[in-house]
Amino acid sequence: MNKSKYMILTGLICMFAAGSAFGAERVYDVSDFGARADGKTLCTSSIQKAIDKCAADGGGTVYLGRGTFLSGTIYMKSGVTLKLDPACTLLGSKNLKDFPETVPAFRSYTDNYTNKSLIYGEKLEKIAIIGSGIIDGQGASFKGPYLVRPYMIRFIQCRNVTVKDVTLKNSPMWMQHYLACDDVRISGVTVRSVVNHNNDGINIDSCERVVISDCNIRSGDDAIVLKSTSDRVCRNVTVSNCVLSTRCNALKMGTESNGGFENIVMTGCSIYDTRLAGIALEIVDGGTMDRVIVSNITMNKIGAPIFVRLGNRARPFKKDMAKPGIGIMRNITISNIEATGAGATGCAIAGLTQVKIENLTLSNIRLSFAGGGTKADADRAVPEKPEAYPEYSMFGRRLPAYGFYCRHVKGLKLLNVQLQLANTDRRRGVVFEDVEDALIDDLTGPYPPG
Repeated sequence: MNKSKYMILTGLICMFAAGSAFGAERVYDVSDFGARADGKTLCTSSIQKAIDKCAADGGGTVYLGRGTFLSGTIYMKSGVTLKLDPACTLLGSKNLKDFPETVPAFRSYTDNYTNKSLIYGEKLEKIAIIGSGIIDGQGASFKGPYLVRPYMIRFIQCRNVTVKDVTLKNSPMWMQHYLACDDVRISGVTVRSVVNHNNDGINIDSCERVVISDCNIRSGDDAIVLKSTSDRVCRNVTVSNCVLSTRCNALKMGTESNGGFENIVMTGCSIYDTRLAGIALEIVDGGTMDRVIVSNITMNKIGAPIFVRLGNRARPFKKDMAKPGIGIMRNITISNIEATGAGATGCAIAGLTQVKIENLTLSNIRLSFAGGGTKADADRAVPEKPEAYPEYSMFGRRLPAYGFYCRHVKGLKLLNVQLQLANTDRRRGVVFEDVEDALIDDLTGPYPPG
């Protein structure tokens, strides 16, 4: 045997030996455990048996093949990958009795929401949901308050979580809730959920090291929202290359902000047909928002392109806790934003008299608004509303500025900002009220008549 052939053979032997040492990936077909893909037979126990067996054997892939599998709550286990065939639909049961109550050990404000889920995991490691199949929660079948509407996917205190390439449809409640998880990757996911209340697309709550990319979301509630419903900081999160449309806000931080947000990047997203704000940054339940970059965003047909609010709703995340103090917002950069088809309200950037928003930069921004504001709109006093729920229209249908109304801010920069109007407007383009250390460089926009 010549030397080159010997080296190739040796390499193959080493490769197979390594594969044997680590163990080949085991596949557990749910059909082998009694699941029937007819869309009528309840397959919860069969799917669970496959998951349990997979975990007991050290992990692997639980496979859902072609057809429709009807199921209630599925409990994920460490080391398990749930893989859906491209021709597979995992269909959530319409019967609430198929979703047992599961109360997590980790306490947060979401204790006040539902304790039921279609896919649930707690304190797990190395779990995944992958494949090009569909998970449909039949959310329109659930009527009533939070407690009778299950989440679709809920993972709590889990590590190394992957959700990739699946299509998620018709959730009864939030589509995906990741609470106090670390090292989460969500990519290539399609969400279509406008069938019920609270149909958020993705909720990242008190998590660390999260990457969201290449998702396509049409949701009834906020599309991608970061929350902090506990005292655990939500930090080191990136959102990129997503297409978003929603009846509420597209890219949002808040409303719950108890633990705060740090080191957040949202970039390269396309937003369309969004009823409320394209970008909504909110601290109202204490907590600190620090080091946030939002960039390279296009928008079409939105209520308002940008909304930034430091308020004082001061809601504790546990019933027996004292109210949190006023939070902090600082070191925020919003840049390279193109928006057309915005409503008549304008963009509010509003802190409080006691605590100002600090170090906010808006650069390379071109926004087109509906206009139509009157002289009365321009001259009206704007209420403070420190305890009100934060929303871009919270200060009235039209702000005194058709572009940016900025109040209680320290260290505000407007650099290369272009404002446009679809209709004549009697308001000013920009209004500053109680703003310190402001810099405006290259601001253009229509003057009000007269």
